[in-house]
Amino acid sequence: MEPDPHGPGAGPPGPRRVVLPPAQEATAVSHRETRRDRHPARRLTRRALLGTGAALAVGAPAILRAAPAPVRIGILQPVTGALAQDGELGRLGAQLAIEEINAAGGLKALGGASIEMVFGDARSNPEAATQEVERLQNERVAAIVGGYASPICLAASQAAARYDLPYLVDVGVSDQIVQRGLANTFRFAPGFGKVTTVALDNLARLNDAVGRPAKTVVLVHEDGLFGAGLAKLMQAELPKRGFEILETIAHPTPARDMSNVALRIRALQPDLVIPSSYYGESVLLARTMRQQRIRPKGIYCVLNGAASNYRFVREFPDAAAGVMDCNHWADPRNPAAQALQKKVEAAGRLWTYNVQLNYSCVRLMADAIERAGSADRGKIIEALAASTFTGHIMPYGPTRFVGGQNQGAAPVNTQVQDGTIRVIFPDSFADAKPMFPVKG
Repeated sequence: MEPDPHGPGAGPPGPRRVVLPPAQEATAVSHRETRRDRHPARRLTRRALLGTGAALAVGAPAILRAAPAPVRIGILQPVTGALAQDGELGRLGAQLAIEEINAAGGLKALGGASIEMVFGDARSNPEAATQEVERLQNERVAAIVGGYASPICLAASQAAARYDLPYLVDVGVSDQIVQRGLANTFRFAPGFGKVTTVALDNLARLNDAVGRPAKTVVLVHEDGLFGAGLAKLMQAELPKRGFEILETIAHPTPARDMSNVALRIRALQPDLVIPSSYYGESVLLARTMRQQRIRPKGIYCVLNGAASNYRFVREFPDAAAGVMDCNHWADPRNPAAQALQKKVEAAGRLWTYNVQLNYSCVRLMADAIERAGSADRGKIIEALAASTFTGHIMPYGPTRFVGGQNQGAAPVNTQVQDGTIRVIFPDSFADAKPMFPVKG
């Protein structure tokens, strides 16, 4: 006798098969076949699938060879707040470079991958910049370019370092940015240490060439990281070159009135005024001095926000006339720079160092990604550190980073002459001779 399947020691009962009479079984089979016919995908065999795949490979190879994923680069600029004008111009320069690279076939080493901009608004303050770096990290960018202002670059690059995220500074002139030993942080343009040295050497040369008419100076600077650091350097270096500093005047950013600063300059009667401020305050000071008929032998700016800006030149030509600056500026003899300037101005935009530097920085970052052959952050950092890039529009030598600072970077001196901005130093890039002293 067979054991009882539900008796002691038996496992759980399995499903019971109901045996139908032959006529009913035939009807049930017919129903099952009909249901399968309603879902033809269920009837595909492995052989049929392989045959279909082969047909697709022959008839539509583009389907199988999908375009490479774009490389996402974060562009960080302050496009709201006090620095919005500068941030928008920085974004423009980055966008133009990305468009050119993609139109030329993208990143060749990555199969023609395009570059995709992921934009971050630093909102003109370091806290917002740090928040945007966190967002860009979540957006999985391969690197970040930009920042503009020194406090923004300082905070943003520190935040990026937590993720080994390559960060290429466009402007940020405080030398603290590259003195912290952060392996992820690189600065393409010169810092205020080098700019100040070049500016004061050129000032002494300019003054000596016409019999040293300028002997006394008033320094005017914004009271943040950029301006205060610059003023400290000039306080140490100007006396070595034979200039007496009568007073150093700090002002906040933003500032709504420069009357008191102008009145103090009038009382001191310096031969030179050296302002180091952002755009709004620089324009306000120059206009106030003009209105109060304060006419020193020269306004000699260092890293000034207005003196190398065509908006100032066009909107306030009388106040801008003769103003000199030592700052970032493109090589006026470079054909690529000339072509880019025409494109920017044809679009009704301003040709400024923000455009020039961000255009160059994006091209430098693309070059590093090409040489890395990867969007891997560590490999990009290694490629940036070994850079010898020369395809920029700045009056620089080959890019070579030491401690994160580009050793090939150098400022130029500009002067507003006949309603335009001219390069007056160094001679190898100049397209005009300096006018000094300036006739009031």
